[in-house]
Amino acid sequence: MTTRSEPPALARRAASVAASPVREILALTARPEMISFAGGLPAPELFDASGIRAAYDSVLTQSPHRVLQYSVTEGDPALRAAVADRLTARRLPTGPDDLLVTTGSQQGLTLVTTALLEPGDAVLVEDPTYLAALQTFGFAGARVVPVPTDDDGVDPAALAELVVRERPKLLYLVPNFQNPTGRTLPLARRRAVAEVAERHGLWIVEDDPYGELRFGGEPVPWIASLDAAADRTVLLGSFSKIVAPGLRLGWLRAPAALRRACVIAKQATDLHTSTVDQAAAARYLVDADLDAHLERVRAAYRTRRDALLGGLPDALPPGSSWNRPEGGMFLWARLPAELDATALLPRAVEQGVAYVPGAPFFAGPADRSSLRLSFTTHGPEEIEEGLRRLAKAFG
Repeated sequence: MTTRSEPPALARRAASVAASPVREILALTARPEMISFAGGLPAPELFDASGIRAAYDSVLTQSPHRVLQYSVTEGDPALRAAVADRLTARRLPTGPDDLLVTTGSQQGLTLVTTALLEPGDAVLVEDPTYLAALQTFGFAGARVVPVPTDDDGVDPAALAELVVRERPKLLYLVPNFQNPTGRTLPLARRRAVAEVAERHGLWIVEDDPYGELRFGGEPVPWIASLDAAADRTVLLGSFSKIVAPGLRLGWLRAPAALRRACVIAKQATDLHTSTVDQAAAARYLVDADLDAHLERVRAAYRTRRDALLGGLPDALPPGSSWNRPEGGMFLWARLPAELDATALLPRAVEQGVAYVPGAPFFAGPADRSSLRLSFTTHGPEEIEEGLRRLAKAFG
């Protein structure tokens, strides 16, 4: 009789990186009666479905043989040209050959990580930071080092000390309307970050999925546009928040040598991003008025943010605090220090409302009283009802 052995074990990196608590909460709260402030989801009723459908109809009618065929790894030339034009119009001179199209900006981060990091390399991150970035760096075997933050983002003095002490290879930032906190890094701090990178030979990954969702205040220049950091900054962008996440389209802007390494890594990953989706997106950018669409989205998000802010004093326990983001999708709140947002979440779910506890977003010691609230998915009336339910859960 043949002895049946167990298959080999998973790689250590697969066993050591946890699933996303955010996505697990989303699965838990998928019931239709649930009012969820948990997901970082764009408002589906604001998608330009007719314009997107027209773009697909156009490319499938005019050039089906091309758009259903394999394509180049770098991405559809027309799409890269359209993205380059938008970046240039926003004061970041960019040519099509400066860009690599990716399957969502999440893939862009994975490609940069693959191209730059060896196991054990140090990576600096805002604390708290985007949860999927922590997963990406974990899979790479990187040593993640948190940089202290305040209400304006990373502390430049603390960053400078950590760069000298930890000798990191890169710094990962979400400078505009950060996930999870909604904070925006001011220009003076962006300049300080760029100067630290220039002095110490540090790469900066500037992840900007939310920058075009500003509905208050004045735009702040990208770190990639600053002379001190122009040769060492990777800018990641996405169509997920400004068109639709189902397209799974993003882009990467990087210096030539790193961009070429990312192209090779992408060839090994998926050959290229979907040809037909890229072609439709390029056609959409030509035929539709994306700026007018974004004006509608920003107006709706401003109204929803204001509804959330207006109800928080009655919904959260006395002694709580929160910020007022000028764009994006998220608001960051803190309960009184003695309360644990994770422990209180089941009570909220029982009331038919959900949020994301802040603890999983921290690379260092977690602030267990913190929570992330998204204001984009529901209209003002549902937001008000959700806050009434939250008040019962915390009462």
